[in-house]
Amino acid sequence: MTVDELAKKITWLGHDTFRIEASQVIYFDPFQIAGGPRADLIFLTHDHHDHCVPEAVEKIAGPDTIIVTEKDCAAKLSGFTVEVMKPGDKKTIAGLAVEAVPAYNIDKQFHPRKNAWLGFILDVDGVRVYHAGDTDHIPEMKLLQNIGIALLPVSGTYVMTADEAVAAAKNIKPQLAIPMHYNAIVGTDADAARFQADLEGQVRVTILPKGD
Repeated sequence: MTVDELAKKITWLGHDTFRIEASQVIYFDPFQIAGGPRADLIFLTHDHHDHCVPEAVEKIAGPDTIIVTEKDCAAKLSGFTVEVMKPGDKKTIAGLAVEAVPAYNIDKQFHPRKNAWLGFILDVDGVRVYHAGDTDHIPEMKLLQNIGIALLPVSGTYVMTADEAVAAAKNIKPQLAIPMHYNAIVGTDADAARFQADLEGQVRVTILPKGD
């Protein structure tokens, strides 16, 4: 599958929440969702209340759903099949190649590096998809390779600003970048628009409408 073909199968559900309906149904950080297609895999980046939400997970999880997360969030989930990962781990889960990568703050303390919270890189039908989680523009981003689609926070306050996300995208060099982490708790459409405008001619950016 090409990057553009996969991009058409990605729905942004607000904040850091995405659904990918490819050969498997994949969710990232479900939060304030009404429901949706049954998940094959759910990825939860960390245990904050807007990312690790057992009630949201229940709405989309079935008996065969696998949840992939870090240890703090895993402790809040009972009755589910959970795979725990830490930064640097690589696993094949339900046939999907998964890499857990660092996500942390550099100049603020909302997401300390010591917590070992996560971003994820998934090989979805031949396209490497990077969900950055709640992070600043961290040095490890320079090590990421062959990213087809990068889902990057842009709001500032708890994560990197739009300007910092621009710098991150230039380091990562994805074929396509999609902004997230705005128009929910913090951030506005202006952050996503600035991210897109400042990368024009350098990294292709798609701003997704909020779906359901």
